[in-house]
Amino acid sequence: MFQRLEKGRWQRVHSAAVRANCHVHSLIQEYSATRSSPAEMQKYEKSLLEKCMELTAITERCVHTEDEYFLSSMKEAIHEILTDVSDSFSQMIDMALANEVQILIRQIETSDNVYTIGTAISSLLSLTQDGPQLCSIIAKEGAVVALFKICRQDCFSCLYAHALRTVASICCVEEGIKQLEKVDGILCLAEILTDGGSVEAARAEAAAVVAQITSPHHTCTQHLASFLENMQDIVTALIKLCEEASTGEVFLLASAALANITFFDTMACEILLQLNAVHILLQACHDRQRVDTPYSKDQVVTILANMSVLDQAVSEVLQEKGIERLLLLLGEKPSSSSPSEGAACERVQQKAAVTLARLSRDPDVAQTAIQLQTIPRLIELCRSPAERNNSDSVLVACLAALRRLAAVCPESVEASDQEQLIKPRLVDSFLLCSNMEESFV
Repeated sequence: MFQRLEKGRWQRVHSAAVRANCHVHSLIQEYSATRSSPAEMQKYEKSLLEKCMELTAITERCVHTEDEYFLSSMKEAIHEILTDVSDSFSQMIDMALANEVQILIRQIETSDNVYTIGTAISSLLSLTQDGPQLCSIIAKEGAVVALFKICRQDCFSCLYAHALRTVASICCVEEGIKQLEKVDGILCLAEILTDGGSVEAARAEAAAVVAQITSPHHTCTQHLASFLENMQDIVTALIKLCEEASTGEVFLLASAALANITFFDTMACEILLQLNAVHILLQACHDRQRVDTPYSKDQVVTILANMSVLDQAVSEVLQEKGIERLLLLLGEKPSSSSPSEGAACERVQQKAAVTLARLSRDPDVAQTAIQLQTIPRLIELCRSPAERNNSDSVLVACLAALRRLAAVCPESVEASDQEQLIKPRLVDSFLLCSNMEESFV
């Protein structure tokens, strides 16, 4: 309608105004027939109806005149009315959604019937799939509080997984995380994760919530204080879940939570080292039932990369033949044309190279990597854009790892590679490799 207004197509503007008026009337009537609107919402309904009527009346006058001065003056007035209509409509829809959410939350809080509560939780979960704006509304209405009440009652243990999956979805927004903190949700998650009687599905969904609230994408960090208090228990439970996971999805959720945790506190890496995590994670890589996608490998290599800053981790990785595994990860390629899978493979290659570079500060690791022919693979990734899916981040990581290994054993790198990949400034080697064509290789 804004576009038609700018072009002066008054008949079309009026027709659109009439249709909008009819649709708004129908929507409000249909909603009122099934729900009693709150007083605040009724105020917006009334305002919206009045604005729609005003819009219809003004556009009708514009259709029946050719006075350019009048039409020009009406454009600004109609523009303001359209903006008001848009704002009122958005407010009304948000209130209607909030009203629906309140009804679902009341069902969760007041019913003692497992089926009724489960159905309400399913409806909430479905609503969370509509995006962050609706998740914010759901969080503000108290859904996280209601769901954690369910997770604290033994009689509803069969609903824990379902409730936690919904919590994880709501916590994609900061309001959800704030609500989780208010009800001491992290302690509840720790209890479910460490409870030997909890079914795997519930522990997996608890891990999903942990992964969500520790995501590096969140700027909201006030919840981390209480998280640190439960760090030991949560990390211990998560690595155990990785070890015992019956499916790839369970392993992915547990390892994703661990990967995120290792980013914000090195204490997590120290705990993992004490828990034999290097062995557990590298053994899992041999089990296709657990580690079956680039997404899972991405989590494993992220944890290894963050642990590799610890000197004690070096011997663990060597003992578990971790360098061989990192070399395999440098060759990770997507099995489909899926962009997300391709991006996951790039992350795996990049982090494998980063881990190699960090570990190769130790001469024994560097020598092992050189003996395993890691240098030719790194050179191939640098020189062949297709091998790294044209990823600049993989290129930078591989150049850094290559230079670390070349410093230990310069003779293992040919003269031409020394001149182009080792001796120049890193940025110059990067520019050279990033501009290479396949035919150059």
